[in-house]
Amino acid sequence: MIVTTTNTVEGRKIVEYKGIVFGEVISGVNFLKDFAAELTNFFGGRSGSYEGELIKARENAIYEMQRRAAKLGANAVVGVDIDYEVLGKSGNMLMVTASGTAVVIE
Repeated sequence: MIVTTTNTVEGRKIVEYKGIVFGEVISGVNFLKDFAAELTNFFGGRSGSYEGELIKARENAIYEMQRRAAKLGANAVVGVDIDYEVLGKSGNMLMVTASGTAVVIE
Protein backbone atom coordinates (compact mmCIF):
# COMPACT_ATOMS: atom_id res chain seq x y z
CA MET A 1 0.00 0.00 0.00
CA ILE A 2 1.29 3.45 -0.90
CA VAL A 3 1.23 5.92 2.00
CA THR A 4 2.12 9.54 1.30
CA THR A 5 1.79 12.97 2.87
CA THR A 6 0.99 14.46 -0.53
CA ASN A 7 -2.56 14.68 -1.91
CA THR A 8 -1.67 12.77 -5.06
CA VAL A 9 0.60 9.93 -6.12
CA GLU A 10 2.86 11.03 -8.95
CA GLY A 11 2.16 9.13 -12.15
CA ARG A 12 -0.96 7.49 -10.73
CA LYS A 13 -4.61 8.51 -10.98
CA ILE A 14 -6.98 8.44 -8.01
CA VAL A 15 -10.12 6.69 -9.23
CA GLU A 16 -12.06 6.37 -5.97
CA TYR A 17 -12.11 7.99 -2.55
CA LYS A 18 -12.96 5.55 0.24
CA GLY A 19 -12.95 7.97 3.18
CA ILE A 20 -10.81 9.24 6.01
CA VAL A 21 -8.92 6.61 7.98
CA PHE A 22 -7.13 6.81 11.31
CA GLY A 23 -4.63 4.80 13.27
CA GLU A 24 -4.22 5.52 16.95
CA VAL A 25 -1.72 4.22 19.45
CA ILE A 26 -1.44 5.09 23.13
CA SER A 27 1.80 3.96 24.66
CA GLY A 28 2.86 4.06 28.28
CA VAL A 29 6.43 4.86 29.25
CA ASN A 30 7.61 2.75 32.16
CA PHE A 31 9.78 3.63 35.15
CA LEU A 32 13.05 2.36 33.65
CA LYS A 33 12.63 4.44 30.52
CA ASP A 34 11.77 7.48 32.65
CA PHE A 35 14.88 6.89 34.75
CA ALA A 36 17.12 6.49 31.68
CA ALA A 37 15.63 9.64 30.14
CA GLU A 38 16.30 11.60 33.35
CA LEU A 39 19.95 10.52 33.23
CA THR A 40 20.16 11.63 29.60
CA ASN A 41 18.54 14.95 30.56
CA PHE A 42 21.10 15.44 33.32
CA PHE A 43 24.21 14.40 31.34
CA GLY A 44 23.03 15.52 27.90
CA GLY A 45 22.57 13.61 24.67
CA ARG A 46 19.72 11.82 23.00
CA SER A 47 17.19 9.68 24.82
CA GLY A 48 17.31 6.37 22.99
CA SER A 49 14.60 4.83 25.17
CA TYR A 50 12.08 7.57 24.38
CA GLU A 51 13.10 7.72 20.72
CA GLY A 52 12.58 3.97 20.40
CA GLU A 53 9.14 4.21 22.00
CA LEU A 54 8.18 7.10 19.71
CA ILE A 55 9.33 5.26 16.57
CA LYS A 56 7.45 2.11 17.58
CA ALA A 57 4.25 4.06 18.35
CA ARG A 58 4.42 5.95 15.03
CA GLU A 59 4.99 2.75 13.03
CA ASN A 60 2.08 1.05 14.79
CA ALA A 61 -0.24 4.01 14.14
CA ILE A 62 0.65 4.01 10.43
CA TYR A 63 0.17 0.23 10.26
CA GLU A 64 -3.27 0.52 11.91
CA MET A 65 -4.26 3.27 9.45
CA GLN A 66 -3.15 1.09 6.51
CA ARG A 67 -5.09 -1.88 7.88
CA ARG A 68 -8.27 0.18 8.12
CA ALA A 69 -7.75 1.55 4.60
CA ALA A 70 -7.33 -1.97 3.23
CA LYS A 71 -10.59 -3.03 4.91
CA LEU A 72 -12.29 -0.29 2.88
CA GLY A 73 -10.77 -1.64 -0.35
CA ALA A 74 -8.16 1.11 -0.75
CA ASN A 75 -4.69 0.54 -2.15
CA ALA A 76 -3.22 3.88 -1.02
CA VAL A 77 -3.56 6.54 1.66
CA VAL A 78 -2.90 10.16 0.68
CA GLY A 79 -2.65 13.38 2.68
CA VAL A 80 -1.23 11.56 5.69
CA ASP A 81 -0.74 13.58 8.86
CA ILE A 82 0.82 12.33 12.08
CA ASP A 83 0.06 13.96 15.41
CA TYR A 84 1.66 13.42 18.81
CA GLU A 85 0.13 14.13 22.21
CA VAL A 86 1.26 13.55 25.80
CA LEU A 87 -1.47 12.15 28.04
CA GLY A 88 -1.90 11.05 31.63
CA LYS A 89 -1.83 12.80 34.95
CA SER A 90 1.96 12.74 35.08
CA GLY A 91 2.48 12.97 31.32
CA ASN A 92 3.74 9.40 31.02
CA MET A 93 1.50 8.31 28.14
CA LEU A 94 2.17 9.06 24.49
CA MET A 95 -0.60 9.13 21.89
CA VAL A 96 0.28 8.99 18.21
CA THR A 97 -2.45 9.44 15.60
CA ALA A 98 -1.99 8.88 11.88
CA SER A 99 -4.76 10.05 9.56
CA GLY A 100 -5.25 10.28 5.83
CA THR A 101 -7.63 9.66 2.96
CA ALA A 102 -8.01 6.08 1.78
CA VAL A 103 -8.12 5.94 -2.03
CA VAL A 104 -7.97 3.56 -4.93
CA ILE A 105 -5.30 4.43 -7.49
CA GLU A 106 -4.63 2.91 -10.89
